[in-house]
Amino acid sequence: MNRQVLLFITLLSFDSVFGQVSYSIPEEMAKGSLVGNIAQDLGLEIKRLMSGKAKIYTRNTDEYIELSRERGVLLVKERIDREVLCTETALCALHFQIILENPMEFYTVTVQITDINDNSPTFEKNEMKFKISESAINGAKFVLERAVDLDVGVNDIQNYNLKPTDNFALKLHNKADGNKNVEIVLQKPLDRENQEQISLVLTAVDGGEPQMSGTMLIVITVLDANDNAPVFTQPTYKATVTENSPKGTVVATVTASDADQGSNGEITYSITNTLDNIRKLFEVNKENGEVSLIGNIDFEKSRHFQIHLLASDDGGLTDSCKLIVDVQDENDNKPEINIMSKSTVISEDAKLNTVVTMINIEDLDSGENGNVKCFISENIPFTLKTSTNNFYSLVTDSELDRERASEYNITVSCSDEGVPSLSSSVTLTLQISDVNDNAPVFERSSYEAYIVENNTPGLSIFTVKARDADWNQNARVSYILEDSSVNGVPVSSYVSVSADSGVIHAVRSFDYEQIKDFHFRVKAQDGGSPPLSSNVTVKILIQDQNDNPPQVLYPVQTGGSLVAEMVPRSANVGYLVTKVVAVDVDSGQNAWLSYKLQKATDRALFEVGLQNGEIRTIRQVTDKDAVKQRLTVIVEDNGQPSRSATVIVNVAVADSFPEVLSEFTDFTHDKEYNDNLTFYLVLALAVVSFLFITCLVVIISVKIYRWRQSRILYHSNLPVIPYYPPRYSDTLGTGTLQHVYNYEVCRTTDSRKSDCKFGRAGSQNVLIMDPSSTGTMQRIQSEKNILDEPDSPVEQKPPNNDWRFTQGPRPGPSGPHMPYGTHIRWTPKSGTRATGGPEVAMGTGPWPQPPTEAEQLQALMAAANVSEATATLGPGTMGLSTRYSPQFTLQHVPDYRQNVYIPGSTATLTSNPQQQQATAQQAAQQALPPPQASAQPEPPKAAQTPASKKKSTKKEKK
Repeated sequence: MNRQVLLFITLLSFDSVFGQVSYSIPEEMAKGSLVGNIAQDLGLEIKRLMSGKAKIYTRNTDEYIELSRERGVLLVKERIDREVLCTETALCALHFQIILENPMEFYTVTVQITDINDNSPTFEKNEMKFKISESAINGAKFVLERAVDLDVGVNDIQNYNLKPTDNFALKLHNKADGNKNVEIVLQKPLDRENQEQISLVLTAVDGGEPQMSGTMLIVITVLDANDNAPVFTQPTYKATVTENSPKGTVVATVTASDADQGSNGEITYSITNTLDNIRKLFEVNKENGEVSLIGNIDFEKSRHFQIHLLASDDGGLTDSCKLIVDVQDENDNKPEINIMSKSTVISEDAKLNTVVTMINIEDLDSGENGNVKCFISENIPFTLKTSTNNFYSLVTDSELDRERASEYNITVSCSDEGVPSLSSSVTLTLQISDVNDNAPVFERSSYEAYIVENNTPGLSIFTVKARDADWNQNARVSYILEDSSVNGVPVSSYVSVSADSGVIHAVRSFDYEQIKDFHFRVKAQDGGSPPLSSNVTVKILIQDQNDNPPQVLYPVQTGGSLVAEMVPRSANVGYLVTKVVAVDVDSGQNAWLSYKLQKATDRALFEVGLQNGEIRTIRQVTDKDAVKQRLTVIVEDNGQPSRSATVIVNVAVADSFPEVLSEFTDFTHDKEYNDNLTFYLVLALAVVSFLFITCLVVIISVKIYRWRQSRILYHSNLPVIPYYPPRYSDTLGTGTLQHVYNYEVCRTTDSRKSDCKFGRAGSQNVLIMDPSSTGTMQRIQSEKNILDEPDSPVEQKPPNNDWRFTQGPRPGPSGPHMPYGTHIRWTPKSGTRATGGPEVAMGTGPWPQPPTEAEQLQALMAAANVSEATATLGPGTMGLSTRYSPQFTLQHVPDYRQNVYIPGSTATLTSNPQQQQATAQQAAQQALPPPQASAQPEPPKAAQTPASKKKSTKKEKK
């Protein structure tokens, strides 16, 4: 068994795949036989057949082929008999389609059914009889019934054999339709006397393997002479008949003539067709040759008929002709619409040419009656495209928009071109699913809203509204205030927007005079993914309220000087004295000003223009009119309620300026203060009061602090330990010696009667070694000693130039040291320090050894020779602390015995011998204790506080 496979795959310009494959199998195959491996031939995988739910679609109800998805092959479902399946055609084939889904694909399959030699040639009649006159001439022809073989091709009848061939020879005529006319021709005259009846055997043989044949017996009776045979007027007749014509309709009339007379001239007509339906559909009148219908003719089943007619006389002579009947088609079949596969839901963002449904159209009519055109409803985004013959695809031809139409009822109508035209239709329902393709749209392109100034914060101004044409979550709109600024201030400090409702609230109270309008943008955003948004410009207009009184610009009201307008006594009626000019910062009718004369010295002399504020005379000025005229003009706006301002206009009725001066010398000027002046005065008073109270609190705090320190000193009983740590400072960063020396006095108050005095000069604790130094001290007397006496009568003298060091021999190590003011450190007897100043943190080195009695005596003796230089310690001078500096040696400075500063002494160091003797006595008196004190030693007194100092002063006075 041979099986041929022919594969054609055609890819069209649609989303679906179309292909064609052909197979060839013989008929009569057993059920379940393999037709072909469709998966391999189409290049498909088995799982694709399973997932795509592959199926066979056929127009006919009988299915001879089935598809095995698991194996991917086509199998014979029912036994195929080619002769039953294709009765009238030589080529026999089965046509069907294989359809797959997701994605949609279909393929056309053609199975050619080849013939096998399973039918032998047969004759309709087993015996055929002829009556032939003995007078028949040689060459007379007698038509025989041809055999019929249901097989085709080589399996059909290939040849005829006639036996015996003594009087007759077999003659075959090939016709245009491929069949053969079988005739026997008289080749030897008959002799009834010799042989009255002749028997012939006609054998039909086909070409199949094995070869098969059929036979028919021909019986010839020899008659007496009949010289003329019937003759048809034409060998072939043609006629047409319309399908569905009623029974009895005459199709055609055939006519034959016979030259004989009598019974030999009587002609009888008959139909000689065998093994077909001709005799069931047509009949011929034996006498007149009319061919009429006796059955129903269907063009879709048979489009033409060939009728073989025989005319015979009584003498046995015959003639034959052929009647070809063509059936005319009528439009009696409407198109059939078959839905092969369809989708019920499609996304609105589907691409162009997306296949929605596949349709098969079939019309059994032919010609124009079978030409079918399909169309769909207008104004929808779909179109029908022809894929192959009678196959259509419903595809999208424009963008879908669910917001315009969420559902389509697509009616597919198909009609043929027959007259009258027949049509059929089918309706498809298609749902459009939503995607987020529409941004929210505001109801207006821009918004304007009004709000009256001085509003309450949180007031609802108005509402913006946006709509989204999408559905469900994609249509959920939220409102957002876009970031922007109004006059440099974020717009969010002016207004706010409710995210859900779009209500715009005022965040602050607006002032029309500061801002009249402002713009901002509100964004509406939907809930889709990704979200879409749009924005709109909102303009807020502030409406004015009458919250500002008029302001008079002219005449200017001054508090210290008098301004008067002069009017000559010769002024006529309507003389322009002056013009009151006022403005109102409000707008609209709130800024419309009117002027009225409220008070006047002489109301009969002046008037004020209601609109322009011009002051004019309303009568002639006379000598009796007073020189001093005082007018009070009130300026009112047009608001509700109205606000006003007053202005005083002084008018002098005089012809000369001296006259005005004499009259206005004693003019009392009323001092009228406006609200602004009062406000400034109150503000100034408040500021002054605050500063006074602040200063008072600071002074009291300082006094209390000093008093507490004095109490601490008063109760301590520490031994006197001189401690003179050095302080170096190089503020300019160029010297090698210290610029400033600081003194720290460390003493005890074992005796509460001890006393000491210090000079009040600011430089008493500073020694500047470089007179050319331009550096500034960062901290001078930042921590003042509690024993400083600001009211000390002793003033230090300017420094002596003889004691100043030059740039070269400046003592001290290099390196910057921060200067400090005077510090007093009290040390208890236990040896520990009660408090620590800045030097404790910095580390000032070890404590020096306390001075011996000899050193103390030498210091007292040197005090008798000191000069006034001690009172003016300044740049170039040095104190005793240098002696005890661990970083400074005596080789850098003169002997400390000649350069001594005793704390509490007002003596000044000097090198002038003339002053030395004069100041020695004074220094000795201050340094040595009084005579009565030396007689009876007393414990040292505590350091004097400002309070104790005042007490001592009172005692001295007493």
